[in-house]
Amino acid sequence: MYNSSWFAYVILALWPLVAVWLYRSKSVTEATLWTILGGHMFLPVRTMVDLPMIPPLGKESIPALAAFLGCRFIAGRRISFFSQRRDWVFWLLLLFILEPFITAELNGDAIFVGGYRLPPMEHYDALSAVINQIIIIMPFFLGRQLFRTEEDHALLFRILILAGLFYSLLMLFEVRMSPQLHSWLYGYFPHSFAQQRRFDGFRPVVFMGHGLWVAFFAAITVIAATVFWQLKIKVLRFSPAGVSYYLLLVLLLCKSVASVMYGYAAFLLIKMTSFKTQLRAARMLVLIALLYPSMSIMNVFPHQTLMGWAESVSAERAESLGFRFKNEDMLLNHARQRLFFGWGGWGRNRVHNEETGDDISVTDGKWIITFGVFGWLGFIAEFGLLALPVFRAVSVFKWAKTQQEKTFLSAHALLIGIVMLDQLPNASLAPWLWLVAGVLLGRTEAIFDESKTQGEGRQVLIAQV
Repeated sequence: MYNSSWFAYVILALWPLVAVWLYRSKSVTEATLWTILGGHMFLPVRTMVDLPMIPPLGKESIPALAAFLGCRFIAGRRISFFSQRRDWVFWLLLLFILEPFITAELNGDAIFVGGYRLPPMEHYDALSAVINQIIIIMPFFLGRQLFRTEEDHALLFRILILAGLFYSLLMLFEVRMSPQLHSWLYGYFPHSFAQQRRFDGFRPVVFMGHGLWVAFFAAITVIAATVFWQLKIKVLRFSPAGVSYYLLLVLLLCKSVASVMYGYAAFLLIKMTSFKTQLRAARMLVLIALLYPSMSIMNVFPHQTLMGWAESVSAERAESLGFRFKNEDMLLNHARQRLFFGWGGWGRNRVHNEETGDDISVTDGKWIITFGVFGWLGFIAEFGLLALPVFRAVSVFKWAKTQQEKTFLSAHALLIGIVMLDQLPNASLAPWLWLVAGVLLGRTEAIFDESKTQGEGRQVLIAQV
């Protein structure tokens, strides 16, 4: 249990005012980026305001709502979830929003285990879950509708680099002094302090809640910086090569093996391979993430091979990975009992000791959380929405006109592929990543619309001739 300080609640309450200032002083795209990304970077973890009928408002939901309202009432931009196109986005979104009602209807039974009672799902729970789903998906559709031009695409990468440079100062401080900033500012540490010790030192936590999420944020900023290096674009008059090397070093100091592998592999792919190779890699990563539940159920995923690789790096890392796989297998066996629509909330998706009723499971990966709560269809809806921008990027790449546009598309698709892959061992899917995915979808749709318009124009010209 975390005892949030009054100051933490004050900061949460002030964030919508920060958003108002941003939307009045910046462009709508820049304000949206800083409102959502800034909230992830600085708001307190696990401090929430619990109001009736809606999910608790905290670090993830307040920035998303503030950005949505800022777009609507300050910038005057309407953000619609359902477009006139009856495409995959429409049907996946419909499933994403309606699925909690079906899950609740199919989980109206109480569960008794070890003398404890897990309550049934009710209509109130379904409505609350749907509201939560809508809030979760808001940044995705903000990105889709606001970021349409090549300049908007460049702005995303620039803001990611600036955020990484500023945050690196706080990260380096905690690498040296230990993770203390959240405790000093908000009065409590939001996770297990022991988990932040790595390789005879510390990994930074800052205000993100865990060292793993800070490391993943650093990996994303490395990708953004590498893109600017490829395009020879300076940031704050700094050499793009120098910025990339600096962020690579910061990422290494985060001491997270998976994120270091993501960042360095993406760096090499962007610097040394063709656009088509990057797109192939992105598509492969997405397919691995989408097929992982099926491969796990059929026992064809190479878990033991990964364990062997981890053992070659570190016995501690192999033990950690083995612990994740063990819990994942246990949770998956439980999820298979209600395969299509899941167990719902109230901890019903977790595994409990039959005698004591104690929760004996650990849910690390986002995929197994979604799979257990909302079942296979819930997984398809959520991960399908994430995957669509990558498939769209692959399909519209042939219409990209400039070298810069091709660089952005291929690297961005690779970035989203890495985001999806990280949802297998971890649960790093925060609102800012939904926004980044939505930006890629919006840009690919704009490229498609431009190509269609030009194609129609050529047909008219030919007919006139």
